[in-house]
This record gives sequence, structure tokens and C-alpha cells, in this order.
Amino acid sequence: MSSQTVFRLTSKGIEGLQASKEPIPTIDKYEVLVKVRSVALNQRDVAIATSTYPLPVKDNLIPCSDMAGEVVQVGDAVHNFAVGDAVIAANNPEYQFGVMKDTSSAFGGLQDGLLREYVSVPAYGLIKLPKSSHDFTQWAALVQAGTTAWNALYGNAPLKAGDTVLLMGTGGISLVALIFAKAAGATTIITSSSDEKLARARSEFGADYTINYTTHPNWAAEVQRITNGQGANHILDIGGSGTIAQSLESVALGGVISVIGFLSFASQEDMPNVAMMSIVRGCVIRGIQSGSKQQLEEAVRFMGTRELKMPVDKTFAFDREGIIAGLNFVASGKHIGKVCINLD
Repeated sequence: MSSQTVFRLTSKGIEGLQASKEPIPTIDKYEVLVKVRSVALNQRDVAIATSTYPLPVKDNLIPCSDMAGEVVQVGDAVHNFAVGDAVIAANNPEYQFGVMKDTSSAFGGLQDGLLREYVSVPAYGLIKLPKSSHDFTQWAALVQAGTTAWNALYGNAPLKAGDTVLLMGTGGISLVALIFAKAAGATTIITSSSDEKLARARSEFGADYTINYTTHPNWAAEVQRITNGQGANHILDIGGSGTIAQSLESVALGGVISVIGFLSFASQEDMPNVAMMSIVRGCVIRGIQSGSKQQLEEAVRFMGTRELKMPVDKTFAFDREGIIAGLNFVASGKHIGKVCINLD
């Protein structure tokens, strides 16, 4: 077989996704050819498809940045992978460790992504998966959500047992961070506008406290009440400008606010005095775009050794109808956790 099915965004909108037959990549001596077995969808993929993503992307893009697969061929100079190895690819192969310097190699943005049957990846961009009970869907669900959550919890002031972690919403990053935080001995608080989702976050994923931000629009006061006025040591803010004011009112002295998303917006006149509030709280405010390969490797080790299960809500088939249905499901906000496309 010399060709594969590839999906590209040929026009604006989720419906602009089209299938085509393209050659299976040939690899050079430093590359690995991977048969893709599962792809995880992200809110980023919806934003790119609907032209609401704030960063540049290439035309005629193959979307998606998260995959787990199986090695089918290795280059002559590659000695740390073998045919049959289960692997995942780092979101941004050039971002190996330390502080992010460049986003140009990130899959599904300025570079073609992983919504295809086969992909060639530089060996240094891959991580060999440990033997565990996890299937390819579970590992695909870890990639972006796990890297981002790990960066938020350990990339600045590392999470400690006994800390309080505040998560916003019940999407993939928030639930993966909840799972990591609970496994590390933290107290967790999660917010949502859905009592049903909050009940699931408590019963299925072990959230200690839940806040419905529709019932409690001033949810920062609830965070302070729950923590006896101490605030949250780590906050994963997926709202952006629309939630930063309450994040600053929720954060503990010396805490960390990791700004991850841009799901809500505040007008300029409604923006808080971020500089003054950050001084008063003595806190760190970090903008995060995923994380490094090293951080993903640490997340893989943590997930594998503790047999942590990723929060996969629903899977769809690898065809145009299934992928569009999956993207629309993510766009609807009805999911809890991750949504994946399975190729088998």
C-alpha cells in the first residue's frame, strides 16, 4: 500500500474538512514512520477550523496535534525505536525542554497535523510508551491535555501534597489536571455551569469540591469560603480575560495562575487592574501553550506507573462524518473530558 487517507481543512468551518488520498511519507535516516491508531480532538482544533484561533495557521491544513500509534518503520540512524513500539508524538517536536522559544513546529498549526493514517516524525519528537493497561485512545487523550496540565502544575512552583488546585470547566485539560492533582495529594475544586457535569466530576474523577458558576456568579467568594480564606495555590484559567478577575480573587498568596484558554472575554473597561492585584497577591500569572517533550515524558511516567485513566468521554470513527461529528461535539461543550477519533 502506497497511499493513505488524509483529512485537510480546505475551507473555513468544520464542514470544510475533506478527505483525500495522499502518498504514505517516506522517511529519512533520522525519522520514524508511525501508523496512527487514535487521535484526540482539542478545542484548539475547533478554533482553527472556525477561524477563531489567535495564532497563525497554514492553509490547507491537516488538523490535530494529539495521536498515539505504532512504529512501522525506522530510519537507519534511529536506534531507540523498533517496529511494533507504541508511541506518542510531542505536540511541538522542537520544544524539547525548558522555556518555549518557538511554536512553528507544533502539529496542526503552522505544520500539518496528525489526522491521517501515517505520519513521519523525527525520532527526537517521539516518546515510547510503557507497558500498561492503557490502550491507544487513552494515550492519545493524554498528549495535549497532559502536557498542558503538567506544565501548569509543575512548570513553575511545583504542586505539593496539601495544596489546593482550582480547575475551570470539565474539558480535557481541567479533568486531566484534576486526576493528576488528586493522585499527588492535592485538594481539588472544579467549576462548571452544569450540575450534572459537576456530579460526574465528583463521582467519577474524585473532585473534592464543586462550584456551579451560574448559581454562584461570584465564584471566587466560594473558593475563599471553601479554603477558609487561604485561596487556591494553583489555578488553571481556561476563560482568559473573562475570568482573570475572579482568578486573581481566588488565588492564594504566592500562588500560580496558569492562563490556558480564551473561552470568555471581558471588555477593556471591565478588565481588572491585573498588575496591582498580582502585586497584592504576590502571585505568578503564566501564559501556557501546551508544554515541552520533557514535561510530556514526566506525565507519561506518572500516568503509567500509577495506572491513571484519562477521561475519554466519547470516540468517533475515522471518516469524514465521524470526525465532523466529533468536532461538533467538542464545539457544543456537551462533552466531559476528551473526545477521540479511532482508526481501528
